[in-house]
Amino acid sequence: MTGPVSYGTAAGRWVLLATVLGSSLAFIDATVVNIALPVIGRELGADAAGLQWTVNGYALSLASLILLGGSLGDRYGRRRVFMIGVGWFAAASLLCGLAPSIELLIAARVLQGVGGALLTPGALAILEASFTREDRPRAIGAWSGLAGVGGALGPFLGGWLVEIADWRLIFLINVPPALLVLAVAARHVPESRNASAAADLDVPGVLTGAAGLGGLTYGFTAWPADGPGSPSVLIALAIGVAGTTGFLLREHRARHPMLPLALFRSRAFSAANLVTFLVYAANGGVFFLVVLNLQVVAGFSPLAGGVALLPVTGLMLLLSARAGALGQRIGARLPMTAGPLICAAALLWLSRIGPGASYPADVLPPVIVFGLGLSLLVAPLTATALGALDDAHAGIASGVNNAVARAAGLLSVAVLPLAAGLGAGNLTDPADLAPAYRAAMLICAGLMVAGAALAMVLVPSRPATYSLP
Repeated sequence: MTGPVSYGTAAGRWVLLATVLGSSLAFIDATVVNIALPVIGRELGADAAGLQWTVNGYALSLASLILLGGSLGDRYGRRRVFMIGVGWFAAASLLCGLAPSIELLIAARVLQGVGGALLTPGALAILEASFTREDRPRAIGAWSGLAGVGGALGPFLGGWLVEIADWRLIFLINVPPALLVLAVAARHVPESRNASAAADLDVPGVLTGAAGLGGLTYGFTAWPADGPGSPSVLIALAIGVAGTTGFLLREHRARHPMLPLALFRSRAFSAANLVTFLVYAANGGVFFLVVLNLQVVAGFSPLAGGVALLPVTGLMLLLSARAGALGQRIGARLPMTAGPLICAAALLWLSRIGPGASYPADVLPPVIVFGLGLSLLVAPLTATALGALDDAHAGIASGVNNAVARAAGLLSVAVLPLAAGLGAGNLTDPADLAPAYRAAMLICAGLMVAGAALAMVLVPSRPATYSLP
């Protein structure tokens, strides 16, 4: 295959299959673990911080290295790096499934995030580089919907596996689809790279960025149990601030930065990533706490808790490609404003779920509204972030947008329990979780409203493609 592929052709469908299924591995794993947290906590004797790190260990390495994954793809081939990431992810999944303790599970989750950091930006960059320009919004919309289906199916799949078998299967089940992705990508996905990309890697940028995210995450996660004045919290937060500052200074001065700050001269790119941060911070809290609250507070079984979010899957499958086409036709500003507002209304509704909640009356309606909002938002948001830059920088555009989304979700899981007043409480105790859950949903709704306001003010109706000087 030598030229761009068209949407709806056999060649286009193969590329979509590989990228959607590969991305779904990472998306499913970002949500499937949440439904199994109560069982993992009981079986491995994990406290609240251990359960948070089971989620955040994966999210930390993913967010810290996803820019590196995009840069490696630009330099050495997007298909090659994507396939390495898929293979790495499958191997780490095996280690997660065999982990005998919470400490080793967290370590394996960190390794899993490394694989996710390699495959996730590669999937979007492959779409951006492989499809014709006029078909890219539809392809990205289809990817958003179908890969989002994977993320939404995670709680359902996790609940079913936990209920009928063992929580370890939620990791072991990743291996067969990963092998299929490798086979399809090797045969049908065209290779692409940025011919002007620098050969050397920004190692100081990787290290300072990881230190910044890691320090902030550890500090906020330890705060409820250890207190804000404890040395461990203060040192971790200081490392986080210093690392973040060092990262920005390094990227400003580096000859070949991992994150060229000149990218943010594009108004559309900057606006899309600001909206991404707010929206995905809210999403991180929703997918972490809703399925937990349904089990711990409302008394749902693991399977019932997972099935509760299934309507989001169907709506994103049906509507995301259409939302991508709509954004192409009328501009992204309107769907990027309306989508978060619809989600905010749904979160206000979801905040009322408590003991004895009824699925048809109390859960299903707000879940449907939330799915409608996400379906309207995600494809135009992603297409704006990627389309704001020229084709040569598809990898870094994808990497930045994914890094922003993952960092937002990571910090949300670390900060929300503290901000919602959980303190040193237990995430698996109904008396502790119920009030914190309600407060967290209100905070998440506020983040969605802020994202809508930024989109309305900052997102151009018809953004011009920006080329780096």
